[in-house]
Amino acid sequence: MKLASLRNGTRDGRLVLVSRDLTRFTDASFLAPTLQAALDDWRRIAPHLATLGESLEHGAVPTERFHEHSALSPLPRAYQWADGSAYVNHVELVRKSRNSEMPASFWSDPLMYQGGSDSFLAPRDPITMADEAWGIDMEGEIAVVVDDVPAGATAEQARDAIRLLMLVNDVSLRNLTAPELAKGFGFFQSKPSSAFSPVAVTPDELGEAWDGGKVHLPLSVDLNGKPFGRADAGVDMVFDFPALVAHAARTRPLVAGSIIGSGTVSNKLDGGPGKPIAHGGAGYSCIAEMRVVETILNGAPATPFLRYGDTVRIEMKDRAGHSVFGAIEQTVGRPQAEE
Repeated sequence: MKLASLRNGTRDGRLVLVSRDLTRFTDASFLAPTLQAALDDWRRIAPHLATLGESLEHGAVPTERFHEHSALSPLPRAYQWADGSAYVNHVELVRKSRNSEMPASFWSDPLMYQGGSDSFLAPRDPITMADEAWGIDMEGEIAVVVDDVPAGATAEQARDAIRLLMLVNDVSLRNLTAPELAKGFGFFQSKPSSAFSPVAVTPDELGEAWDGGKVHLPLSVDLNGKPFGRADAGVDMVFDFPALVAHAARTRPLVAGSIIGSGTVSNKLDGGPGKPIAHGGAGYSCIAEMRVVETILNGAPATPFLRYGDTVRIEMKDRAGHSVFGAIEQTVGRPQAEE
């Protein structure tokens, strides 16, 4: 199934089912008014959603044209948003940019931070920031949405609780990160609202690309219409999603609708930090990585962080070239003055 939340003047939108080719939708709000409501009663609601989804594919229910611009993030707000760093190559590079040593434990115990989940951006909403000097960066990621997970859950229990997958743009303000972390109390101002893909999909929609823990497809990140990253999400993922969910639930239960992120998708190349697409590599899912590589090779970064007017597009296509989740496409801009 592919599920979306369409704008309807409320905070949480209206639940709809979207066709596999992302061209049509049918109303699902008579089954559950919102995606969160569906997740709260997933075992009862999901079979009805699946039946409705099959009717949608066969043209047996009323449909309308699906426009990704009309979609909110599938969960416009959530009870929990915890983002991991499953691709340790990314962690290593970003820490190097801050002249921070990489502890050996990072390879065996995942990093995770608790992000703000009260206000997510829609996938086509602008990224509005008051100051370019904050170091605005995109981070292309994958996330799972879980059902209730008990405290102390095993990886197997965590795997069984995964209900949906989405793409993420985890917007980061790089020039605020180091001074904030220096306080010893974690991210806050340097992690503004994230955006998620137009649709959330059940794992079965990915077919063989989903092995129960990882998504084995490239994540496309474009900057101003040019390829910036094509890292394979199934490669160099040190901690799979069941491990990340179990880590999040080690000391607390997770409630239905909690979102757990993979962290920035990042690939090595021949044991090194990766190369730009133009140089034969898989590129990068964030600007920070490219700047670190430029510093390693040339002594200083050359690629600027995002500026007003820049546009980021994040998408994942299946082996046949069809978009799986729809696209996150956002332009950086100034906040609009209040009238």
